[in-house]
Amino acid sequence: MKQKFDVSGMTCAACQSTIEKDLSKLSGVNEVTVSLLTNSMIVDFDEVKSDPSKIIKTVKRSGYKASLIHSLKKERQDIAQEEIKEMKTRLFGSIVFFIPLIYLSMGPMIRLPVSSFFIGTQNGLMLAFTELLLVLPIIFLNYKYYKIGFMRLWQRKPNMDSLIAIGSSAAFIYSVLGIYQMIKGFALNDYSLIDHALMNLYFEATGAILTLVTLGKFLEALSKGQTKTQLEKLLDLSPKTAIKIVDGIYLEISIDDIKVDDILLVKPGSKVPVDGVIVEGFTSIDESMISGEPIPVDKGPNDNVISATLNQSGSFQFKATKVGANTTINQIISLVENASTSKAPIQKLADTVSSVFVPVVIAISLISFTIWMLLGESFSFSLSIAITVLVISCPCALGLATPVAIMVGTGKAAQNGVLIKSAETLQKSEKVDTVILDKTGTITEGKPEVTDVLTFDDISKDDFIDILYSLEINSEHPLGKSIIKYALLKNAKLLKFAETRAIPGKGFIGTYENNIYLAGNESMMVSNEIDVLKYKETLNILAKEGKTAIYVGKNQEIIGIIAFRDKIKQGSILAISRMKKRGLEVVMLTGDTAQSAGSWKEELGLNTIYSEVEPAQKEQIVIDYQNKGKIVAMIGDGINDSIALVRSNVGIAIGAGSDIAIESADIVLIKNDLQDALFALSLSKKTMTNVKMNLFWAFFYNIILIPIAAGLFFYSFHLKLDPVFASLAMSLSSVTVVLNALRLKFIKNNKGENE
Repeated sequence: MKQKFDVSGMTCAACQSTIEKDLSKLSGVNEVTVSLLTNSMIVDFDEVKSDPSKIIKTVKRSGYKASLIHSLKKERQDIAQEEIKEMKTRLFGSIVFFIPLIYLSMGPMIRLPVSSFFIGTQNGLMLAFTELLLVLPIIFLNYKYYKIGFMRLWQRKPNMDSLIAIGSSAAFIYSVLGIYQMIKGFALNDYSLIDHALMNLYFEATGAILTLVTLGKFLEALSKGQTKTQLEKLLDLSPKTAIKIVDGIYLEISIDDIKVDDILLVKPGSKVPVDGVIVEGFTSIDESMISGEPIPVDKGPNDNVISATLNQSGSFQFKATKVGANTTINQIISLVENASTSKAPIQKLADTVSSVFVPVVIAISLISFTIWMLLGESFSFSLSIAITVLVISCPCALGLATPVAIMVGTGKAAQNGVLIKSAETLQKSEKVDTVILDKTGTITEGKPEVTDVLTFDDISKDDFIDILYSLEINSEHPLGKSIIKYALLKNAKLLKFAETRAIPGKGFIGTYENNIYLAGNESMMVSNEIDVLKYKETLNILAKEGKTAIYVGKNQEIIGIIAFRDKIKQGSILAISRMKKRGLEVVMLTGDTAQSAGSWKEELGLNTIYSEVEPAQKEQIVIDYQNKGKIVAMIGDGINDSIALVRSNVGIAIGAGSDIAIESADIVLIKNDLQDALFALSLSKKTMTNVKMNLFWAFFYNIILIPIAAGLFFYSFHLKLDPVFASLAMSLSSVTVVLNALRLKFIKNNKGENE
């Protein structure tokens, strides 16, 4: 089973990697995905060999805290807000002491006015003690870096906290030793010793490392919070309570307490708490959040209602059919959460580097210190180099580069009615060059209407409709549903057929008064030895008009033909046109005859159409294109599309389609609009471009600045970084990555705009 956990105590990608490695070794754990961005993890484990308590204990042994995910939004928000509040207190407390500290230490160098009380060799000890007293509160406020950093170091699993703890401790200890040197200098009346010690105080470096890193973490937390906005909006859609009717008594209960088959009351202006079926009352409901249709939908008894939609007019009672995690809105939220915490294949490189990053940085720091000492430089110079290497390195930027862009991208998609199920889907979608479209329900509305009824052999139209209605009464096919709808309008009679059954991809067959009746395509008639040759011209005429026609046979004779015409969805023609302009190859699949398909081909502006396609053939067509080296996105809505959706590189399901199609797909278009498929593909490209940009800058930052920090260019260009500036650069690097990803929030779904 898969279980989601909250994780606290992570500060960088090394922490994420440590937890994943330790849990992967636990018996029964199949897969672990840890998200530094959301402070959460998803663990797939065998319930027989492991359980949540073992997983939590393993995380605790790794030096972190874990708990089963909180089901209530408020609790999770409180935890996040408490963390930001605590970080804010640390930051502003640190700044209060850091400003006078940096002023005293750097002021005289840039000719700022400083009291004579702190100027001169004779006052050096007072300056040093004052700096010590100012840095101690900063250390106290940020003790977590030392607590966690040295613990990880002791466990031989160093993280970013370890780099901060080692660097700031080295600067602090060296400065304290400098005070002892100064005391010795005063005792020996050796002013050169005092001057040397005074020039090599690093209390301001200690304060800068802690304060500026905390500043970076605070800004990072605020920026990361912006990436979760869309998810929070989705969570806000669900009402918190519902009115339950028990023996005529109205009880207000928590939405978490609703059970299947409960009878609930919804008043005007209230949201529907869970999915269900109306049992009493009439109303109109705004379902735009789910369907994208701005016009409210009239509802009455036996009509379905969807969780989180808005009741606009009358009160009604309904029976709950889906509750808890099974409701439509919770399934949407779950998809968005899972996508935001999943990992794209491109992240593997960053994870591999991050897993060894901190130990390598510590090694580079020690090597740099040793080399500079061997080259004859002073201890303080070599120590400054080592500290700078430690604090300028930023594993956070590497760890955040991919997930922050993925979260913003999937959140933006959800905001526009597009559910992208995983980060891997985003990466695959970027490369799509061929789009295969199912016609019915995808390009068209999927609700064909009867246009022509032709009868032969003196059978009346009324009798013909009665037979068709009775034969197709159990049909789930769109044409069958259209026949039923048409027959009911004509007040058709339901005949007692002895047996009816569907022939997949062909039609229906049944027995009435010892006669065999068939309704279906030419293939079905031929396989039952019914001659259709003399009726082909009639079908050709209908097909040229873009109509789909089916034969109706009795025993060995054709007794009639019924024709249908589906409506093209608003936006489908524009969507196809825009896809072609983007350089995508667009292909349509239909079960229509070649002539009928030709009419659609011209109307839709398509170059390639496959006609008379049976369900099993759809998968093969996808495979054929893949064998040509094409990256295929299949877009469909029906049960017969599910195999092709799975086989394609990227399966896209129209949201109003079947549950099986939606389950099989990688992307779900909630609003049932083909233009959203184009938006999904476009967004994936922009998101992956952002990811690559983030990874480039994260790698570039470390590759360029670590050698500079190590003093590689000191002899050539006299280029040497101060630990204070290194701390600032390190703090801002991860913030920059997050801010770059936030640019994705400004992407628009330009529906209706021709390009």
